[in-house]
Formats: sequence, C-alpha cells, structure tokens
Amino acid sequence: MTDRAWPFIKGGNIEVTRAEGVYLYTRQGAKVLDAAGGAIVANIGHGRKRVAEAVYEATLEYSYVVPPWLTPSRAALVKSLDAWLPASLTRVHITSGGSEANEAAMKIALQYQAARGEKNRTKIITRNVSYHGTTVANTAAGGHPKRRRGLEKAIHPYPNTETPYPLRCPLGPYHADTGAYYVEALRTTLEREDPDTVAALLAEPITGSSGGALVPPDDYWPAVRALCDELGIVLIHDEVMTGFGRTGAPFAHQHWDIEPDILVSGKGLAGGYAPIGGVYATEAIGQALEEASYPVMFNTFGAHPAACAAASEVLDIMIEEKLVERAGSLGEKLSRSLHEAFADHPHVAESRGRGLLQAIEIVRDLESLEPFPEEDNVTSRVVAKALEKGVFFYGGGTGAVRDIVCMGPPFIIDEAQINQMVSVLVDAVNEVVA
Repeated sequence: MTDRAWPFIKGGNIEVTRAEGVYLYTRQGAKVLDAAGGAIVANIGHGRKRVAEAVYEATLEYSYVVPPWLTPSRAALVKSLDAWLPASLTRVHITSGGSEANEAAMKIALQYQAARGEKNRTKIITRNVSYHGTTVANTAAGGHPKRRRGLEKAIHPYPNTETPYPLRCPLGPYHADTGAYYVEALRTTLEREDPDTVAALLAEPITGSSGGALVPPDDYWPAVRALCDELGIVLIHDEVMTGFGRTGAPFAHQHWDIEPDILVSGKGLAGGYAPIGGVYATEAIGQALEEASYPVMFNTFGAHPAACAAASEVLDIMIEEKLVERAGSLGEKLSRSLHEAFADHPHVAESRGRGLLQAIEIVRDLESLEPFPEEDNVTSRVVAKALEKGVFFYGGGTGAVRDIVCMGPPFIIDEAQINQMVSVLVDAVNEVVA
C-alpha cells in the first residue's frame, strides 16, 4: 500500500478522536483544554447534539442543491441572520469558507465600482499586517509574508497601508495621536495610488491572529469610514475571525459607531460544525450589480444545505444562551487575568484583545521591543509546551510580526478554565524563554 502523507507537509500530527464542551480528547488518552477554539472557530463548544441533528435532517431530506435555489435550511439561515446583521446589509451571499468569502467580497466591490461607471477603480487596498485567506488573490492581498514563501515571484502584492499597532506606533507606544497617525498613513497611501483608481479598502476591524488581537484606537475607524465616504471607496470588513460574538459584540466593527459597505464572515458563523462563509452587502451595491447584469458567481458547495442548517442552529443557540454577552464578560475576566499575570514579565511586552479574542506578544528585550530571532521558534515552542500541560493555544504572527500566542476559547468556557489557561500560559512562556 502507498504510504500517503497527511498532512501534506509532514510533521507532528495529533489525532483527536472526540471533542466535548471545551475539551479535545486524543487517541493517546490526553484531555486538552481547547483554549484556541481550534483556529479561533469553536464558539458554542464541541459536541452539540442539537446542531448534529439539524445537519442530519438537512442531509437526509435534500443533500446537494445548487446554491441559487432555496431550501428550508437556507431559508432558516437567512431568517437567523436577521437577528445579527446590521439593517443596512440586505444582500446575502453564502460561500463554503472565509477565503472564498473574502475573494467574493473583493470581486463584488470591483463590480460595484464598474457598475456605477467607475471602471478605473481596480485596486483593493489592504494592510501590512493581515490575513484574508488561502487563494492566490487572498495571499496577494494579505500582509502575511510567511504565507507567501515560494510564491514571491508569482504574485503581485496589493498596495497596502499600515495596520494600527499601538504598542509599536512610530510615534511611541500608546501615543495619544496613534489613531490619527494611522489614518494619515492610509490617506498617504490612497494619494500615492490615486484614490480615483481605488475600489475598496479590505481590513479586519480588530486584527486577528496575524497581528495577535490588535485593537485600534477609538478614533481610527470613524475617521477611516469618513475617508472612504469622502473618496468613494467601498469599505470591506473582514470579520471571518471576529464576527458572530467573538469580541463580545455581534461584530467587532460595532465597538465603534460605524458600518461597513460589505461585511465578510466565516469561522463563528457555524462554530466549526460545518464549512461556511458569508458576504453581506448594502442594498445599493446589490441593486447596482443587478442593473448592470453583473453575476455574483457561486462556489459549487456554497450555501450547502447541511452547512446552512448548522449555521442557523449555532446562531440561534448563541442568542438563546446569551453567549455574546458571556464572551464579553468572560473576555474581561481573561483580559484582567492576563494583565495581572504578565504585568512585570521581562519578556511579555503586552497582553491585548477584546472579548474572547486575546493574545500576548513575547519579546527578547522589553525596552526596545526587539523580538527573538525567527529561528528560535518561540511561538511554536510555547504552544508545544502548553500542549504538554493539557492546554492548546493558537500561534499567531506573520513572520515579520512574531512571538504571538493567541487565545479564542469557546464562549461556554468558565472562570476556572480561564484560570487554568492563564496559569499554563505563564508556565509555558517561562520555560521557553528562561
């Protein structure tokens, strides 16, 4: 028999045979606290029979149906979304994952500009610390050099601007003018590219694992929204990681008094029970594409009936159990605990985040913020050490940004388990950087 490799790039491969609540169970008998929610995905916890039954019923009744047609589970998902989406986002396009959703959002923004006669607007501006997915276009758009390795000659990176990074702002850490600095950086980028050639800005409201839960200053997003309006630029918010309650609000952009023109979701939409992503746009964008007869092409497995059934059930459970509010309150507990645990640590520059999306940044030198050499693999070693102690964290960073450890547990986690997370993380960091 052929010895086939899984995963594609060989390496340590943990075999999980069962998951329940906030725990993963391995074939070797280990019980692992899933402090990362997988890849910051699992929001309602593992092993929900109610979701499994919804998937079963949808699969039994009608299995595959082409995405533009309606099924009961698709209708149920649209109904469930009514309780979540801003009223301004009336158009819904469902994909089979976040990468596809981000690519669809970029295409829709380009088509919208063409439909309104702005055919020279062909550029998508992104940010220099970001991740938007795995396709060639997503890789070119994202500010993630580590995931471009081997592709440098084949892709043409999108023009980008600086990501708000209060700890490392060139004006100084946590400078009072940090927000204004990064807004001006965006304006400079747009002027360099010529704003009349720019279709959209694609950005995460709170930067996910690529930057490690980077929260911008409060004056940043309102000013960016105003700048996009001034220059006729579509604002796309990538909330694949932050959407559906992760940050303690239905969507991360709602921590500020703004709304995007296009909103992208993924991970938390079905909480890991099915592969699914979503693109939600304003009525003006939808009408423009209709009037121009521009298609929004579906993916073969977009809006898969079983995935829609899972997503609808997950969204309803989160409302019934008030899990967004729980993510907010427990996120404050986690944030306080991290601040207290690492307040005087000689190698932890910052703990940061919002809700149950939190991260720490490890540095070699606290005063200069010099990171450890990349070859030291600090993040991977901390994650591995914590896993030995029964807790799984999510490694973050981009290669250029590094030594980031992220946390994104299920919203059903309790305070004792949060205490365990923090205690294990402190021990793992100390053992690796001692």
